[in-house]
Amino acid sequence: MQTLQKLSLPSMGCGTWAWGNQLLWGYDESMDEQLQAVFNLCVSNGVTLFDTGDSYGTGRLNGRSELLLGRFNREYVGSGKDNICIATKLAAYPWRWTRQSMVRACQSSAQRLGKNVDLVQMHWSTANYAPWQDEGLLDGLADLYEQRLVKGVGLSNYGPKRLQRVQKKFAERGVPITTLQVQYSLLSTYPVTQLKLKELCDELDIKLIAYSPLALGILTGKYSEQGPLPKGIRGLLFKQILSGMRRGVRAASHREAASAGKSLLECLREVARFRNKTMSQVAINWCICKGTIPIPGAKSVEQAKENLGALGWQLDAGEIAELDKAAANTDKKMVQNIFQTK
Repeated sequence: MQTLQKLSLPSMGCGTWAWGNQLLWGYDESMDEQLQAVFNLCVSNGVTLFDTGDSYGTGRLNGRSELLLGRFNREYVGSGKDNICIATKLAAYPWRWTRQSMVRACQSSAQRLGKNVDLVQMHWSTANYAPWQDEGLLDGLADLYEQRLVKGVGLSNYGPKRLQRVQKKFAERGVPITTLQVQYSLLSTYPVTQLKLKELCDELDIKLIAYSPLALGILTGKYSEQGPLPKGIRGLLFKQILSGMRRGVRAASHREAASAGKSLLECLREVARFRNKTMSQVAINWCICKGTIPIPGAKSVEQAKENLGALGWQLDAGEIAELDKAAANTDKKMVQNIFQTK
């Protein structure tokens, strides 16, 4: 089988979970013009990877993120248009269990986008609760590549054991895995430090995508225990985690003495001040320095500009070590995705 042209991915992408999500992110349709401006700004600055999912959107707005991306892509006429890569994740709904159900799901996504999906991803593995369902869905994912309906395939929330199994299964069909997406940030180092997924991905020539690189906003430094906190579920989660981030870092060497006694947020703030960057930009740049492709979200042009400020420079080895130490000594961390496998 003739292989498809390999996707070219930028060093940072844009997550679009919030585009259509009312429950967690407070989306309403009056935001669409601003979101179009976010899309245009990102593409014109080389951020050409947009990550979405066919489940993104609340209630009647299910699929809204894909619809918006399709419209923005059609209307965009600036530089970088040829490099736009729309990556969608197909949900492992209980009623999807055959290979054909995945093909149909991707075709529905393509209809909303008004074009073929560039990179199709399995949103999560069913291995933790219905392992029998995984096989048919994975077969369908490989079918999409073989039928040239997508340029590449990826996985999301898969651990090393499952990843190796899928890689072997796909290799037998000549289907390469382009990306693996996991929750990764200074507050969620588990996939790399404990599961060792970066090492495995490097070995298998798979790009590691870091979703929630700002830990839903905690690492922006805009929130504290004293408030105000976001409404709803995010606010409750922030209150729990922020209360556990007060513990300082014990210095293990003279090099780390500068950050001794500082919490992760304080360490981030110190590095940001020294670099004349924001805490968000430092947290995103840390993900890039770790060899991942972070996909921070943006609901406004201001947020998109801030994200773009993470590009074009790099933290040095000492700063990375200080942030690593502060992250390791943080009592409270982000809850891992319940679908993340081992």
